[in-house]
Amino acid sequence: MNLYPLKFQPILKSIIWGGNDISKFKNLENIEDGIGESWEISAVEDNVSVIKNGELAGKPLDVLINEAKEQLVGEKVYAKFGNKFPLLIKFIDAQDDLSIQVHPDDELAEKRHNSFGKTEMWYVVKAKPDAFIISGFKDKITPEQYLEKVEDNTFTDALQKHMVKEGDVYFLPAGRVHAIGSGCFIAEIQQTSNITYRIYDYNRKDAQGKERELHTELAKDAIDYTVYDSYETEYKTEKNKLVELVSCEYFTTNLLYLDKQFEQNISDIDSFIVYMCLEGSCTLEDDKQNKITIEQGETILIPASTKQIIISPTSKTKLLQTFVK
Repeated sequence: MNLYPLKFQPILKSIIWGGNDISKFKNLENIEDGIGESWEISAVEDNVSVIKNGELAGKPLDVLINEAKEQLVGEKVYAKFGNKFPLLIKFIDAQDDLSIQVHPDDELAEKRHNSFGKTEMWYVVKAKPDAFIISGFKDKITPEQYLEKVEDNTFTDALQKHMVKEGDVYFLPAGRVHAIGSGCFIAEIQQTSNITYRIYDYNRKDAQGKERELHTELAKDAIDYTVYDSYETEYKTEKNKLVELVSCEYFTTNLLYLDKQFEQNISDIDSFIVYMCLEGSCTLEDDKQNKITIEQGETILIPASTKQIIISPTSKTKLLQTFVK
């Protein structure tokens, strides 16, 4: 099969806390209000991405994996996940505070939902001056105290609040209580899972006047109650060099900040590679002479069969590079 760098139709999600920054950031023709998420690459059931470029345009991602197998995702990835694409790639625009939530790990998600768990990471693309996220606990509490605090509306007092700025990174292993605050625009990489336990939602009501469902009891056994010294990922930006942000059993994500041509031999990665363009634009050429332009807000998938890439920025360009080890 002739595989080449793939672009997908974004799946835009209208959510009560969403705004209009995603449409602007992605330079979409129609500016839509209330868009909270753009699912850039997804194989979640009923939300499967569709290819939009080249001769494979119109083909859903899950169908392509079934046809191309290791050529698309890599031998190790295919041996482990089969026809299931292992990652979900998103942009998130929070114009209001998101609910406080937690995700189960693989074991609990398999037992309860026949699903992967959800470990994820956030890269803050931009943030308003007073923007914050919640990640982890600042005070030690027990599962019983958790239930009491949720009941009496004091649960947020035990959580660690972090003021954020552009470039901040947070790794969120399954079990870590978290929330995105108003004014955050985030790139999110996560396991393919849509299992979320909503703990607290500020007593908000939806368009029908109903409060969203909470999962207080389910969350109790999913939470990691450990208090950690630090929750933010530290790294040092270097131009024209891959800078590792996160490496875990589910994905590795690097930052690539370019102002000149960058060449990489990727033959030993044995995985698809995802690039999210956070700033600027560039042209990517592979070893089969396929060329593709990537603009701010676009995401592409490089097939595992690709051996070499050359990225040429047309301006200062910031990319997130993600693959599965």
